[in-house]
Amino acid sequence: MHRVLVIIPAHNEAENISAVITELQRDFSTADILVVNDYSTDATREIVAKHHIPCVDNIFNLGYAWSIQTGLKYATAKGYDYAIQFDADGQHIAAEATKLYQTAVKANSDIVIGSRYLEDSGYKCAFFRRLGQKIFSLLIRIFCQKRITDPLSGFQCLNRRVIEKYASFNDYPEFPDANLIIEMLYRGYKVTEAPVKMRQRQAGESMHGGIIAPIKYMVNMFYSIFFVFLQHFGFKRRFKEKLHR
Repeated sequence: MHRVLVIIPAHNEAENISAVITELQRDFSTADILVVNDYSTDATREIVAKHHIPCVDNIFNLGYAWSIQTGLKYATAKGYDYAIQFDADGQHIAAEATKLYQTAVKANSDIVIGSRYLEDSGYKCAFFRRLGQKIFSLLIRIFCQKRITDPLSGFQCLNRRVIEKYASFNDYPEFPDANLIIEMLYRGYKVTEAPVKMRQRQAGESMHGGIIAPIKYMVNMFYSIFFVFLQHFGFKRRFKEKLHR
C-alpha cells in the first residue's frame, strides 16, 4: 500500500480550511494530510489544530511555492510514496485527488496534472489565466512535443522521485507551474494529465485576484520559461561542442 500525503499550503484560510480537511478525511481517507500554515494572521492555525492533523508553521509569510516545497521536504523526510498538492481555498475536490493518485499508479507517471480542460468540466477561468494557459500550452507543444492542456494547474500528484527532486531545489520557482513542467519534461520525467472537476474559490481573495497580480504572474512565468529554454538549449549546445572536440 502506497503512502500518500496531501499537502495543503494555507495563508489566512480560516473560512475554508475546515471544510477542505473534512472533505479529504471523508473522501480520501487513505491519505495523510499536512497543512503548511504560511504565517496566517487569522484563525487558520487554531482550526487546523481542532482536526488533529500535522501542521507546519512558517515563521514568516513564504508564499505558496515555498510552502509547497516545505511540504515536499516533510514528505521526503517521512518517506511518502506520493504527494498531492491541494489548495486550501476549496477549489480542489477530494474525490478528484484520488483520481490523480490512481492515474499516477496506473500510468507509472512521475507527475500527474489535474486538468480542467482535458474534458469539458465547465470551469470558468479568469481571462488572463485562460490566456496564459493557452500560450504556455502552445509553448510546451512546440518545444517539448507534449500536449498539456492545463499547464497552470497546481492540482498535481507527484511520485517519490519528483518529491525528492523538488525538495532538493535551491531555486524552487515562485510560481511552480508551466515553467517547472517544461523543466521536468526536459529532464526526462513522465508527465501525464487526468481530467478533473474544480470549484470556484469558496471564500476569501485569490492570490491571482485583481489586475496587477495576474499581470505580474504572466511576466514572471514568461521570464522563468525563457531561462528554462536558455539553460536547456545552452546545455545541449555545449554538450555537442564537447563531442566534436
